[in-house]
Order: sequence, then C-alpha cells, then structure tokens
Amino acid sequence: MSQPFPCSTQELFSYYARVWIPDPEEVWKSAELLKDYKPGDKVLQLRLEEGKDLEYSLDPKTKELPPLRNPDILVGENDLTALSYLHEPAVLHNLKVRFIDSKLIYTYCGIVLVAINPYEQLPIYGEDIINAYSGQNMGDMDPHIFAVAEEAYKQMARDERNQSIIVSGESGAGKTVSAKYAMRYFATVSGSASEANVEEKVLASNPIMESIGNAKTTRNDNSSRFGKYIEIGFDKRYRIIGANMRTYLLEKSRVVFQAEEERNYHIFYQLCASAALPEFKTLRLGSANYFHYTKQGGSPVIDGVDDAKEMVNTRQACTLLGISDSYQMGIFRILAGILHLGNVEFASRDSDSCTVPPKHEPLIIFCDLMGVEYEEMAHWLCHRKLATATETYIKPISKLHAINARDALAKHIYANLFNWIVDHVNKALHATVKQHSFIGVLDIYGFETFEINSFEQFCINYANEKLQQQFNMHVFKLEQEEYMKEQIPWTLIDFYDNQPCINLIEAKMGILDLLDEECKMPKGSDDSWAQKLYNTHLNKCTLFEKPRLSNKAFIIKHFADKVEYQCEGFLEKNKDTVYEEQIKVLKSSKFKLLPELFQDEEKVLSPTSATPSGRVPLSRMPIKPAKARPGQASKEHKKTVGHQFRNSLHLLMETLNATTPHYVRCIKPNDFKFPFTFDEKRAVQQLRACGVLETIRISAAGFPSRWTYQEFFSRYRVLMKQRDVLGDRKQTCKNVLEKLIQDKDKYQFGKTKIFFRAGQVAYLEKIRADKLRAACIRIQKTIRGWLMRKKYVRMRKAAITIQRHVRGYQARCYAKFLRRTRAAITIQKFQRMYVVRKRYQCMRDATIALQALLRGYMVRNKYQMMLREHKSVVIQKHVRGWLARRRYGRTLRAIVYLQCCYRRMMAKRELKKLKIEARSVERYKKLHIGLENKIMQLQRKIDEQNKEYKSLLEKMSSLEITYSTETEKLRSDVERLRMSEEEAKNATNRVISLQEEIAKLRRELHQTQSEKKSIEEWADKYKHETEQLVSELKEQNSLLKTEKEELNRRIHDQSMEKKLVEETKQLELDLNDERLRYQNLLNEFSRLEERYDDLKDEMNLMVVSGSTPGHKRTDSTHSSNESEYTFSSEITEAEDLPLRMEEPSEKKAPLDMSLFLKLQKRVSELEQEKQSLQDELDRKEEQALLFTLVCAELEYESLKRQELESENKKLKNELNELQKALTETRAPEVTAPGAPAYRVLLDQLTSVSEELEVRKEEVLILRSQLVSQKEAIQPKVNHTEQVQSPQDYHMLNEDGELWLAYEGLKQANRLLESQLQSQKKSHENELESLRGEIQGLKEENNRQQQLLAQNLQLPPEARIEASLQHEITRLTNENLDLMEQLEKQDKTVRKLKKQLKVFAKKIGELEVGQMENISPGQIIDEPIRPVNIPRKEKDFQGMLEYKKEDEQKLVKNLILELKPRGVAVNLIPGLPAYILFMCVRHADYLNDDQKVRSLLTSTINGIKKVLKKRGDDFETVSFWLSNTCRFLHCLKQYSGEEGFMKHNTPRQNEHCLTNFDLAEYRQVLSDLAIQIYQQLVRVLENILQPMIVSGMLEHETIQGVSGVKPTGLRKRTSSIADEGTYTLDSIIRQLNSFHSVMCQHGMDPELIKQVVKQMFYIIGAVTLNNLLLRKDMCSWSKGMQIRYNVSQLEEWLRDKNLMNSGAKETLEPLIQAAQLLQVKKKTDEDAEAICSMCNALTTAQIVKVLNLYTPVNEFEERVLVSFIRTIQVRLRDRKDSPQLLMDAKHIFPVTFPFNPSSLALETIQIPASLGLGFISRV
Repeated sequence: MSQPFPCSTQELFSYYARVWIPDPEEVWKSAELLKDYKPGDKVLQLRLEEGKDLEYSLDPKTKELPPLRNPDILVGENDLTALSYLHEPAVLHNLKVRFIDSKLIYTYCGIVLVAINPYEQLPIYGEDIINAYSGQNMGDMDPHIFAVAEEAYKQMARDERNQSIIVSGESGAGKTVSAKYAMRYFATVSGSASEANVEEKVLASNPIMESIGNAKTTRNDNSSRFGKYIEIGFDKRYRIIGANMRTYLLEKSRVVFQAEEERNYHIFYQLCASAALPEFKTLRLGSANYFHYTKQGGSPVIDGVDDAKEMVNTRQACTLLGISDSYQMGIFRILAGILHLGNVEFASRDSDSCTVPPKHEPLIIFCDLMGVEYEEMAHWLCHRKLATATETYIKPISKLHAINARDALAKHIYANLFNWIVDHVNKALHATVKQHSFIGVLDIYGFETFEINSFEQFCINYANEKLQQQFNMHVFKLEQEEYMKEQIPWTLIDFYDNQPCINLIEAKMGILDLLDEECKMPKGSDDSWAQKLYNTHLNKCTLFEKPRLSNKAFIIKHFADKVEYQCEGFLEKNKDTVYEEQIKVLKSSKFKLLPELFQDEEKVLSPTSATPSGRVPLSRMPIKPAKARPGQASKEHKKTVGHQFRNSLHLLMETLNATTPHYVRCIKPNDFKFPFTFDEKRAVQQLRACGVLETIRISAAGFPSRWTYQEFFSRYRVLMKQRDVLGDRKQTCKNVLEKLIQDKDKYQFGKTKIFFRAGQVAYLEKIRADKLRAACIRIQKTIRGWLMRKKYVRMRKAAITIQRHVRGYQARCYAKFLRRTRAAITIQKFQRMYVVRKRYQCMRDATIALQALLRGYMVRNKYQMMLREHKSVVIQKHVRGWLARRRYGRTLRAIVYLQCCYRRMMAKRELKKLKIEARSVERYKKLHIGLENKIMQLQRKIDEQNKEYKSLLEKMSSLEITYSTETEKLRSDVERLRMSEEEAKNATNRVISLQEEIAKLRRELHQTQSEKKSIEEWADKYKHETEQLVSELKEQNSLLKTEKEELNRRIHDQSMEKKLVEETKQLELDLNDERLRYQNLLNEFSRLEERYDDLKDEMNLMVVSGSTPGHKRTDSTHSSNESEYTFSSEITEAEDLPLRMEEPSEKKAPLDMSLFLKLQKRVSELEQEKQSLQDELDRKEEQALLFTLVCAELEYESLKRQELESENKKLKNELNELQKALTETRAPEVTAPGAPAYRVLLDQLTSVSEELEVRKEEVLILRSQLVSQKEAIQPKVNHTEQVQSPQDYHMLNEDGELWLAYEGLKQANRLLESQLQSQKKSHENELESLRGEIQGLKEENNRQQQLLAQNLQLPPEARIEASLQHEITRLTNENLDLMEQLEKQDKTVRKLKKQLKVFAKKIGELEVGQMENISPGQIIDEPIRPVNIPRKEKDFQGMLEYKKEDEQKLVKNLILELKPRGVAVNLIPGLPAYILFMCVRHADYLNDDQKVRSLLTSTINGIKKVLKKRGDDFETVSFWLSNTCRFLHCLKQYSGEEGFMKHNTPRQNEHCLTNFDLAEYRQVLSDLAIQIYQQLVRVLENILQPMIVSGMLEHETIQGVSGVKPTGLRKRTSSIADEGTYTLDSIIRQLNSFHSVMCQHGMDPELIKQVVKQMFYIIGAVTLNNLLLRKDMCSWSKGMQIRYNVSQLEEWLRDKNLMNSGAKETLEPLIQAAQLLQVKKKTDEDAEAICSMCNALTTAQIVKVLNLYTPVNEFEERVLVSFIRTIQVRLRDRKDSPQLLMDAKHIFPVTFPFNPSSLALETIQIPASLGLGFISRV
C-alpha cells in the first residue's frame, strides 16, 4: 500500500526515523534509520530493535520507501483510524500492543469493532459493565461489544430505524460469544414488555441452538456449523417483546462424517452421556465410542465440558421455550434413531446388490424408535425405484450406494429436525403484540480457505463476498455523508468493488448457474461441470483460474485471497438427494412427531430453513399463499441447495440494506487456543479477509484524521505565537496550518472540523515534539547555566572564607606549638629529677622491708617445726597402743566365729543325711504298698480265671486268647512299674544335687545381700541428693509456671481484647449488612408495589381508552427499568394483609429468607417488649392521668362538679327505676333474697351506692374548695372593679385580648361539652349493660324452668343425678360471673381512687397557688387584670383538634398541596410534622383509637402519594424526608419511654401520649423514611450523573496540563469547556444547592452527613468506573487533574464542617487511582510502594489502570509488562473482590439517630397560609 507523505521524504526519513520492513516470520519488523535518506539512494541503512544492522534495498522500479512507524504516543489507540500513518503494519502493531501488553481484546477500526479471542474468561461482561456502558456515547468509553450494542439500541430509539449487528470471523474467533453478549446486553438494558420474561427466552435459545448446531472442530471446541440471523423485536417503548431466528447452510455432512480430532454435533454426545437416566432407557444408547456417527473423530470428550450437565441445561432451555417433555423425548428418540441408523451395516451379494443382515439389531432399534416396519426399511435401504414414462422398476443398489443412501437419509432427518426445532423456537419467541422495531444480530461464518475446499467453503465465501460488498458501500456512504456534512469538496475515492466476483458466482452462466444446469443432466458429473467452467470462464474472467496440475479444480480470486476449490462432491451436495421411498416409509410412522418433520417439506425453501414457516416478511404485509398446482411440491423439492442458499442470501441482504448495520470482526489470534498469544501471520490473514484493512485503505485515501478547531488549538497552541492567536478559533487554525503545511491538498477546513490526510498528524506531532524538545533544551540550558553560575559564586565565596579561617588557624597553631615546646622542656627537667629521686627512695624502702620480712619468716618457720616434732611423738605413742589392742580383739573374735561356723556346718551335714534316709525309706514303702495291692488283685483274677476255665471248657480257645492279652497287659504294667522305680532313684539323686545348688545359691544370696546393702546405702545417698535436686527443680518449675501463667494470662487478655475488637467490628459489619439487606428488601417491596400500581393504572387506562400511549427512550441509562424510582407500600391495618400476601407473586427476585426469619424474630422480640411496656404503662397510669388533668381551670372544676351532681341524680333515679322494674317483673322465686339474680343485683347496687358515696364526698370537697377560693378572690375582683374605668376596659381590649380570652373560653366550653358527652355515653353503656344482665337473668330463668320440667319426667335416680349435674353447672357459671363482676368492680375502684387522688392533688396545688399569689400587699398595690397573655399560653396543651370529616382536608392541605419552598423559607422547619403530631396527641387524649389509626394511615398514604407525584423533585423528597424523620422523632420523644425522655423538659414530659403505644407505627414510619431516603439518593444520583464524568474527568480544571490526543472516527466528548459542558464548579454548585435545601428543611445533621457520604460515594464510584473503562483518561496529567478536583471536594467538606461524615473515605479508591497514575512505575521499590499505597483498590483495578496507562506526551514512559507482572505477583495473596468496577448503585444503610426537639408544642402557631382554619388549638 502506498504511503502518502506530508512533506519532503528527506525530512521524514532522517536519522533515527523508525520504519516497518517486511519479515517472513513476524510479517513486519521495526527498524531505525542509521543514516538520512537522500533522493536516489537505493539502500537504507537500518538497525533492528534487537540491535542487528541491516541494509534494506529499495524496489528499483517503484522506489517505494518502507512505511513509517507512528509516534509512540499514538501506539495502543482505541481507534485505528486515530493513527497518523494508516497501513497494515501500524494496524497489526496497534492490535498486538493492545492485546498482549494491555490485555484489551476490543479495538475500533472506524465503524468496525475488532474483537480478538483471548481464549480466557475475562471479567468484563458483568451487569456492572452493562450499566456502565448503558446510555454512553460510543466514543466516550473504551471499545466493547456492549458499546456497539448500546449504539444500535440508541439509534433504533433515536432514528426510528431498524438496526443490525453483523458478527463475522472464522471458526474459533468468538463470533457466537460476541453475538450472545450482544443479546444479553439488549435483554438486560431493555427488559421485557410483559411478564412472560421474553428476554430470558431469547437467551435460552442459545443453549438449544448450540447443542444442535455447534460442534468441536480442530480450530474451535464450540464452533457454530450454521449461520443465523436473530431479529430481536421491540415495542414502542423499546422493550423486548419477541424474537425470530433465520438459519443458513447447516453443515449436514458432519452428521455422518467427522475429521480427525473433531466431533459430531454436541447433542449426540449429550445423549450418550445421559444414557443411564431412567427416561432414556428406551433409547438403548451407550458410549459415544459405540456409534459410528460419533466415534470417527476419535475425540469424544472436550476438556472442561460435562456433556451430561450440558444436557440438563439443554432440557431446561427447551422447557423454558415451551417444548413439552413429550416433544423433548420425541426429539431424543429421533436423534437416538439417527445414531443407531449409522450402525446399520450391509452385506454385498454381488457388485450391484447388497442386503441387510437378518435381524440386524441396529436396524431393529432404529425401526422401533421411528415406529416403522423393519421389512420395508430393510428393503428400501438396499433398493431404489426408477420411474420411466411407462413403467416403474425396483433396482437393487450396491453396498457403496446403500451406505451413501443411509448417510443421506440420516442427514435429511437431522436437517428436518433442525428446522422443526428452529420453527418451534421461533413460535416460542413470537411477539404477542405488534412489533415496532427490531435489532438483528447476524452470526455468520467468515471467509474460509483450507487445504481442501468444497461446496460448503464455496457457499461461505460467496456469502462473505456479498457481505463485504455491503460493508464497502456502507463505509463509502458514511465517508460521503461526513464530507457533505462538513461541506468538504467531495472527491471520488477509489475502493475495491467485488461485484465482478459476485457476478462470476451468481450471474447468468455463472458458477451456480452452470452447477444447477449440470445437476439437471441425467449423466451429469463433477468432471463435466469442471470442463464447462473452464470453457465458459477460463481466460475470459480475470478472477477465474485453473490450477496447473489438476483438471478437477478451479480457483477464484476473492476479495481476501485466492481459493482453490475441488470439484469433487459439488453436484452431490448441491442436489442433496434422498430416496423418496425411504421418506415415505418414515412418513407412515406410528410415531407422530416423525411425520411432522416431513409434512410441510414442500413449503420450506431449503433444508437449512432459510425462512422458517410462520415468519413475518420484512414488509410486514401478509402474503397470501398461492393455490397449489399439481407437481408443484415435487418441483420445489427439487430446488438445489445452491439455488436456495442464493435466495436466502438475497433476502438477508435486503434485510441488512433496510437496517443500519454495525460491524463486529472477530479475530483468532492463534491456532492453538493459547490465551493471549498473538500470531502475526494468522492475524494479518484474517484482517485482510474481514475487511478491516479495506476500511483503513478507504480512510487513508481521503482525510482520515479529523480534529475540531478547539481540540486542534488546544493541542498545537505551542506552535503558535501570541500574535497568531485570534478570537476566532477557526481563523487562528487556518493561519497556523498555512504556515506549517505548505501543500493545501493535505488538509481541508470543514464547518466544525479540520480534515487531514494520512501522515499529517504525525508530521504535526513531530513539529510539536521538536518545538517542545527545543523549548525544554533551552529551558534546561538557561536553568543549568544559572545553577552553575550560582554554584560557582557560592563555591568561590566559600573557598575564600575557608582559606582565611584556615590560615589564621594555622598561625595560631604554630604559636601554640612554640609555647608548648618551651614549657615541655621545663616540665621534663623537673619531672625527670622527681622521677629519679622517687625511684631511689622507693628501692631503699623496699630493700629494708624485704630484709625485715625475710628474717621474721625464717624464725617463725623454725619455731613451727620444733613444735610439730614434739606433738607427733605424743600422737605416735597413743596410736600404737590403740592399734595393738584393736588387733588382739579382732583376732579373738575371728577364732570364735570360725569355731561356730565349723560346728554349725557339721550339724547341718548330719541333719541332711538323716533327712535323706528318712525320705528314701518312706518312698519305697509307698511303692511296695502299690505293688502288693496289684499282686493281690492279679492273684484274685488268676483264681477267677481258673474257675472259669473249669466251668467253661468248651470256650477254651477264646479264653486263652483273652488270657494271653491280659497277660501281656500285666507284663507291660510291671515293666512300667520297674521304670518308675528307676525314675524315683534318679529323682532322689537329682534332689541331692538340687540341695547342693540351693546351698550354693544361699551363699550367693548372702553375698548379694551384702552388695545390696551397700547399693542401698549408695541409693539412699543418691536418693537424698536427687530429692534435693528435685525440690530445687520443683521450686524453679513453680516459678516458671507462675511466670508462664502470668504470660498466658497476659496473652489471653491481649487475645481476648483483640478478639473482642474483631468481634465488635464483625458485629458492626453484620449489623450494617442486615440493615442494608432489610432496606434493599424494603426497596424491592416498594418497587414491586409501584409496579403493581402502575399495572393497575395501565389496565384502567386500557379499559377506559383501549390504547396505550407510546413512549420514547429519553435516557438510555434508565431504559432497563421504566419504573426505576420506587415507593413504599401502604402499610395500614390488618385489612391490607391479604393484598400484601398476594403481592409477592409479582416479585421477580427471590426474597432473602434468612433476612425474613431474622425480621420475624425481631417482630416477636418487639411484641414482647411491647407487652412489657404495656405493663409498665399500666403501673404508671396514675402519673399519666395527672399529666392530662394538671391544666384544668377553676371554672372547669365548677362545671364538672355540677355535672357530677346532675349525673349522680340521674344515675340514682335510673337505678331506683331499674330496681322497681326488676321487682315487678321478676318471679318471687327469682327475686327472693337467696336467689342468684337477687344477689347479683344486690352486689351491683352496693357497688353503685358506694360509687355514689364517693362521688358525694368528692362533690363536698370540691364545693368547699370552690367556696374558699371564691371568697379569697372576691375582694380582689371588687377592688379591680372600683379602680378600673371604661377607658381601662377599652385599653384592655386594644390588642384584642378580650377576643382571645373569649376564644379560650369557647374552646374550654367545647372541651367540657365533649367530656360531658363522653360521660353520657359511659352512663348509657352502663345502663345497657344492666339491661343486658336483666335479659340474661330472664333467659337463665327460662332455662331453669325447662330443666326442671325435664327432670320431672326422668326416673328418681336419674333425676337426682341430673339435678346434681345442673347444680354444679349453675354454680360454675355463677362463680365465673361473680369473678367477672369482681374484676369490673376492682377496675372501677382503682379508677375512682386515681381520680380522687388527682382531684386532691389539684385542690392542694390550687390552695398553695392561692396562698402564694394572693397577699394583702398585692391586692392593694398591684392591679390584676382578669385576662393576660401568659395565662392564655398556659391554657394551650400542645394539641390540635379537628373533626373526623376534616381529616381528608387536613391531609390535602398539609401534605398533598403543600409547597415545600414556601414552608422552608417562611416557617419553622418540620412544621407539618409538628402539626400532625399535635393532632395525634389530641386523638390520643380523647382515647379514640380509630381516629389515631385513620390519621396515621392517611398521613403515610398522603406522603407516598405526593412522593409518587413529585418524586423526581429533590426539594419535595428532601422536605418530606425531613418531616417524616421529625414526625418519627416526635413519636419517640413523647412516647413516654424513659430512653426517649432524658432530654425533655418537665413541660414536654407532660405532653407524652397517655393511651396508645404507637411503636408499630414508629416502625412503619421508619420504613417509610428509609424508602424516602433511597428515593432521595436516586434523585440526586440522576441529577449528578450527567455532571460527574464531564466535571471530574473530562474538564480541564487546571488549563494546559493535559493535552488533547489525536482521535479517530469515534470522536469523544470534548474536554474543552463549552457553554453546555459541566465542570467541577457545576458539581460544587449542585452540592451547595443540595446542602442548602436540606438545611432549610431542617434535616437532622447526622442524616445530612449520610446523604453527603452517599453523594461522594456516587461521585467517586462513577468517576473511577469511567476511568477504568477509558484508556485516554489514564495518564499522568489526568491524575493531576483528578487530584486537584478531589482536593476541591475536600475543601467543600471542610467549609461545610462535614469532614467527619465519612465522605472523604468514599473517595479513597479514586484518590489512590489518581496517585497510581502519577507515581513512578519502573523498579521493584516502585512496585512495593504501589502495593502498600493502593490498599483501597482491588488487584483487578490496579492492573487495569496500569494496563490502560497511556502517555499523552513523549516525555512520559509506558508501563512495562514485566512491571505489571511484578505487581500481580506481589498482590496474588491479597484477598479482595475480583470485580473490576465499583457498584455505583450501592446505597449505604441509613440510620435515623434520635434527635429530640427543644420546641414547646404549646408555642407553635398555625399560619393562615396553610389553610388549616378548621383545626383549633387545645
């Protein structure tokens, strides 16, 4: 490709310029010029990157120079069209750098998205990434398949035009995955328009189609063996309503044949893996190696894929799409039948016929599964029918033809089953409502070329030719539109047009035409067709060639490459012949699904379902079916595959031309499926084939580089002088460019942009870099000179100073040396004299001392020696005498001992002899006794035998034998006895020897005992020593144990403290998690309820109007959920429970059951707590009554006294009348004194009389007190009347005080009237109860009479039994009644006692107040006015009274129609909350539970309604959040609970609620506040969202720091601040607005902190997420901008005193990311610093930022891949989330700390502007 250059080649090809040269291995290699190029040079001196020098020869004909390399600053760009030099090596290098170094698989190339298969799962497809790309412009984010999908979705909504996404690439490049992710994006972003979850069904179609249409090939484990075009339908609101699928060219040959290392379609292996399932037993399946159709590839298993598990997914997807279990089993039967059909074998009869073996098991199984006759199928597998004009013949076929027919039948069955499944999938995805628009996703095979290319590759490449033509035209059209839009002179761009190639294939007499014609010939063959091709096109069409060495092949020059096709098999594949007899056998099947596959065969256009039945054509007009003509079906059936494919391809092109296309080109980086391995040869081959390089060529032919005027000015301002800068940016750029680039053809000026030809930006970048380099050198020169001069002056001055000080120091040192020398000589003289004299004296003294010591020593030694000699003589004398005496005694004892021993020995010997003799005699005696006995026995036997001999002579022979045997026995006994005697003798001798041994052993024992004694002594000694040692060791051990225990205790304490801290932290985290889950649950519940309300409203509107209004997608950020904002449900009384129980069916997400159980447990705990509080409330009822009656006035007491007297009289009269009526109407036996009714009435009368007596006493006490008070006040009143005049009264009423007093009296009268009415009601209730009791007594009387009548009819025994039973029942009932009445009386007594105490206390207070306030001095000196303002303020109790019918008006005026701005500006904060609470207080005071419940319910519902109506207004939401919290705090503050009353004043404690515990409503209000808070967060998020990226990232807060890089076709949002662009100031102004509004509304400070923390989290998360997805933002200068912006936000926090709110901590990840962009990234120390610094970022985020880091200027350096690997190794042990992006939608759990109000309720005034005149203060 020729490379245009902007100026003289000599200037560009200079020393150090870098170029690309061709290389056979790496395709292109980078080299550097070692010598400037001069025109005419034939050789370039180059140096390769590895350091090798090279001479590059130029082509002598073209003299074309090698392509130049782009500047490093442009390497790794998101868009290839941003490169200054657009050529093949630049594209290849840019893709490689992004793929290998940055791990980025997506890159834009103009309008094309290039996707490289990483062969690795990447975390870039999560829902967080989808949300990040939703609503963004395509050029504003890094390249991604989601960006293409969002662009298509946005253009569909904006332009009202259908869209298409064309995904292409060769097998294994990732087409199917890309298409799948695009569909997932649409399903996630748009949502479905109905509750049928259409988007789930669309995604569920993928597993089905993959199982029946994908297979393992040598290039891809999940290769799609068919093309498909999926139209996803949308309604007017752009929500998914359905889908439709078209398929193209299914590879049927794979069913019957697989190459080495390949597999059949996945579904067959899934069936074999699931053969053991019970429902699959009837299919009689086995291992995949058993079937011929699944074992040919020799690779039945895919690594990492579980076919059985995939089978489960396939069946689940079928179920989701409405394919029933029976149909699924039918599908599996057909598939199993295909497998068994493949195992059918044939036996040859002769060369022309064959047969199936008898009872062939595979065929039997096939026929059983298919429900056909075995004999018919066996017959037609080996025969075929030939029809002529007159007759029909049945002809046998050879074995080879039979096998081919079998395989053709299997392919045909599978193809029809494939079409049937596609048809049913389309029916399941069919839209139930009218389709407004659609987005089509085309997943189609890319250009293919193999060693052997056949009919399939021909069709695939034909389709790619058509798609490439459409792609070229679209690119050309876009270029033309851009030029016309910018009013650039349009010049025709020459681009490759592949129409001649398409004509060669599809035109008349083209390849397909000739192929169809040859198929119609009776004896047509592949060879004859090849000859026709040669004759027709060879040497006539330049795109058609014939191979040199083959007559059965042809070559076509496609747009991508030359491809050689083998003609063998073309005709057979084009015909797709199946014997009709076999199809008829299948149609006659008893299995109902099988005939369905063939019944509509004539209506289908192709076996691959080009247009499935039921599909709506593009024109959306119904097509009427033509009348069927005879023979039409057979003709349609005979249409060839090529003809059908051409028709379907034309239909596809019409569809694509009617839509706006978006292109995704998938690239396979290597053939070995290695992750992130880039093979340059394979990549270039695919880039050429997919049209990416053609896009580059078209772009390079025109003006590929395009800048806005502002961007150009910002980037190249450094090349301008001050006088060149004008107010008009356009004119400024024109003036500069005319100076910089002389050739005006190299650029053009448009309306908003400057257009540059290829290479011009690189030239401008070079000039800019040279200018910056020259400026840097000049600055460095000046600074270095200044620094060196400064350093020289400083050094010279220092040297002079040092010299002066050194010389003075040396002189002083020399003088000092002279003085020291002279002094030393003098000192030495005296010293030496002193030393010598000292030594002499010392020696003399030593000598004298030695002499004295020596002489004394010698004398002492001599004396000692004489003394020792004398003493030794005395000792010798005594010792010799002692020794002689000792020797004599020892000799004498030895002699005596020897004598004794000898005599003892002799005695022992004698004794032994005697013992031996005695033992031997006794033994012999015993032996003889035994022998004598035996002899006597023998004698008796002999006598007996003699007698028997005489008597039994005739038995002599036998007796002799017996006798002889007995004799022998006796002889043996005698012998044994003799032997025993000898043994006894031997034993005697042995005993003697043993006795001798015993003696010897005794001697040894004595010796051993002596040794033992000595050993024992030694052992005792050793034991003693050992015990001492053990005791010492024990002491040491005890000390060590104590130390160990102390250390263990300390360690335990430390561990416990640490554990306690950890447990505390864990509990806090668990609490926050629980709170967050609970609040998310509330959010989900409110969202579902809002959805339910919306659906009801829509249904109502549909009922009324019959139509639904359309909706346009205004903001694609929220397109996924049209009801993004949510509201709380109306939590009211128990009536609402059924509705709330039904609502969970509306939920799409499952509830958190653990959270539900915890909430249930919490509810039970709260109920227990409520019960305990209720008990405590009962105990403190007296105090509560005191609070309610403290403020009653004297007139009120007087009126109450009168009322009590009148009521007592009435009650007494009524009781008398009741007693009279009872006595008159009752029977005598009932009213008798002993009767039960009489006793009951008597008890009641007694209690009532007691109550009357108590009332009388109260009345007397009150009357006396009133009289005394009246007498005390009367003189004061008289005096006042005498002093005051009419003028005084006039002056008194001057300010309307009398009117105020009159209003107060009216209110008091109303209060008294209401109390009177309540007392009347109570008395009426008591009267009704008495009447009820009378009625009960009557019924009891009747019942007794009936029982009595029944008893009289019974026999005597049964009568007694029954009477006893009735009496027991009666007594039991009476006992129960009496107990109930006793309880009532006790309650009455307690109530009266309480009232009595209250009255007594009140009277005492009045007496004390009277004595203090009324004194004679005051009466005389101080005039007392009858009415004054302070007294009237005391009259108000902090309550507001309203009528029940005014409740709706109250809610309407105070909530629904209230304007927050007016209330916030003019009135006290939280006024509506105070008014509502004062109304609740009054209802509580009246003890009207219905009124309290109704008011609270109406309030909650009103707040929800106003938030639903104005939920997007921040002021409204903030206002009601503040008031809801204040209302909640009021309910807590005045609840009467001690925990909430700590900060109350005594007056506020008097205002506590007395009758109702509203803890449950507090929980409801808390939930409502949570939902309002979440809505507030969403509102401010929607407001801040458009500002964050522009203000925090794109806007240059510090001007001039970050320069604008060249951009490509996908223009990003400009970082230059225009009028409509948001800046950081916009964000801060918005934050100020939020803060001021919240403060005006009186929101709690803690709640404001939580809102600010949430806002800052949103800012940080959105900014960081965009930073992680935008390569152009990851630079050093952008890091500085972010740091500055964050510092401004921190300054705002300091100004608002919100630094302790935790908001700054939420920005920590963003701060660390900015620091990561700025720190040094080279050495291991840098890596260690980064790892320790970035603790708030995850490993994935750190690596992503380092991968995205891009220099903006040449002085910045890229991050090396080795450094990133080092970071990954260091962080591999870090346990953090693998998620890349932060959750920008995360909402922190909110809490509402109790914040009591110091405002007194009685001081609150209700302004007239609220329109609440119908309520009055009490």
